[in-house]
Amino acid sequence: MTDAEKKKGGTGWFQRLLDGRWSHIAVPVFCVLLSLLVSGVLLVILGKDPFVGFYSFLQGSGIAPKGSYGGGAGIQSDFFTFLGYLAPMLLASLGFVVGFRAGLFNIGISGQMVASAFTATVLVGYSDLPAVLSKPLVIIIGAVVGALLGAFVGFLKYRFNVHEVVSTIMINYILNYIVGFFINMYFVNGLTRSSLPCSTDAALMIYNVQIGGINCTIPLGIFLAVALAFFFDWLFKRTVVGFELKAVGQNPKAAKYAGINVGKRLIQAMALSGALAGLAGVAYYCGYYTTIVPKTLPQMGYDCIAVALLGNGNPIGSIFASILVSIFQNGSNFMSSTLGVQKEIASLIVGIMLLFSACGGYFKYLAHRKLQREEDAKLEARAKTAAAAKATTEEGEK
Repeated sequence: MTDAEKKKGGTGWFQRLLDGRWSHIAVPVFCVLLSLLVSGVLLVILGKDPFVGFYSFLQGSGIAPKGSYGGGAGIQSDFFTFLGYLAPMLLASLGFVVGFRAGLFNIGISGQMVASAFTATVLVGYSDLPAVLSKPLVIIIGAVVGALLGAFVGFLKYRFNVHEVVSTIMINYILNYIVGFFINMYFVNGLTRSSLPCSTDAALMIYNVQIGGINCTIPLGIFLAVALAFFFDWLFKRTVVGFELKAVGQNPKAAKYAGINVGKRLIQAMALSGALAGLAGVAYYCGYYTTIVPKTLPQMGYDCIAVALLGNGNPIGSIFASILVSIFQNGSNFMSSTLGVQKEIASLIVGIMLLFSACGGYFKYLAHRKLQREEDAKLEARAKTAAAAKATTEEGEK
């Protein structure tokens, strides 16, 4: 290789990074950096310091210290509150990832969250069962209800070819208004107009834990969420079920030709996706919150799509993506008070991340195309050099 070729090839390090063996990490990181850059420009346009803004998100999530704290609060309590928000976000994103791996787009996570949490709250959250029984029952009921709803969507997809996006959007509205009706009729809190709170024994939290002299509330859902992330990573990489789910997602016709029961795997994928969404619901409404606002779907059910895409559709990647998105959403209130802007700016940043994450495949394609062009140019230059050398040799022989 000539010095000119080496110099030209050295300029393609970024493209090789996006299209190489580390592309599954490099592409999401590149998307995040682009999102932060664009978000920083927007903050500058608003007349705010983007570095102060981004740092305030960390402060609001208990990752960086605040200047001062109220009585009984500290960085520990802020951090565990952040973990309480992170748990359902990770579970919801895992629910989307499982469906997405099988070629399904589960838009119904919000509805599945609400229905599962409401069922668990009514059956267990309003009972007098002790914590040792009520907490596991809340988890089981949440997973079962979510799995049944997901399996129903999968059945509609398999039996009647009803697209899951259409069916889940419609079911979202149905579940939202049914749950809202029952809350307003039988379980409404007269002051807050939301549902009656779930009992502390049934809530997926451990209250009044002293850590460093600060009274903290530890969310149990975070342990379940992280464990399930590693479990599904193992499932997709090491088991026949995971392989068949991915095969169905990549090419259903080829999977059917290979002997895979496509209908069965579609229903299983949606059932697993719904079960995770149900767990996200109980971790959110019977953990982070202990009440349900009627006729209001959780925004988390849609934010988890950005998380899953940002995590490259990978269960482990979803952990890091969930942390990032949760920092913006959970720290939005403190950021708003620090910068003096609306807290909805956090949702705008998440939306920008979703936009760039959706373009991740295109960025990889651009990098691959540029590398291919450089390689073709090198081959062409070498061919010309060889032809010129051959012509010179032949002329010398004459």
